[in-house]
Amino acid sequence: MRIAQILFSQGFGNRRVCAGLLQLGLVRVGGRVVEDPHEDFDPVGLEFEVDGRAWTYHAQALLMLHKPAGYECSQKPRHHPSILSLLPVPLRTRGVQPVGRLDEDTTGLLLLTDDGALIHRLTSPKHHVPKVYEVGCKHPVDDAQLARLRAGVVLEDDPKPVRAAAAERTGENSLSLTLTEGKYHQVKRMVAAVGNRVETLHRSRFGQLALPAELAPGEWAWTELSALG
Repeated sequence: MRIAQILFSQGFGNRRVCAGLLQLGLVRVGGRVVEDPHEDFDPVGLEFEVDGRAWTYHAQALLMLHKPAGYECSQKPRHHPSILSLLPVPLRTRGVQPVGRLDEDTTGLLLLTDDGALIHRLTSPKHHVPKVYEVGCKHPVDDAQLARLRAGVVLEDDPKPVRAAAAERTGENSLSLTLTEGKYHQVKRMVAAVGNRVETLHRSRFGQLALPAELAPGEWAWTELSALG
């Protein structure tokens, strides 16, 4: 693939901008400045630099972000900054989108991709992709609440009960909740339905992918579809 096409596909600007980056000597492959926009490279796993920024070619972007509180999962946020503002410009340019949403006050693992089919696959309730939430509650968590969450509770706008795939106490006022669907404010509404209240909410796992301990709030990293299980 021509180096100019590689830059374009990775979100470094339109074709004219990518040509300009090359002409200015701002692109390096293997430590060598590349100026010819027609020079060919095997894109698979290609590592290169653009204006000093190291980059690795990905045909489709899939990344994980440790979402901090105070950010909205929207391109057009209303009250808080967008989580997209935490990403470098090339990723925003190529159009990565969150896979599902986390509330502005919810923290934890958020996946983003520019693959629309993958977003549908991972968010469709038909595929039952498990997501694990660590929940801090206002009141003590008892066995009866856990049993009701596992058995299923009825939410106000849906007569069909929704249930947790797993619900375990992790502390006097905390629990771990595993869900395989994604309704609006589902964790908060389920916990409210059993007589408690969510005070803090953190997603620790998406499929088989756990949020790495070394990934600080606001940081992101590439991941692979195989990591989701």
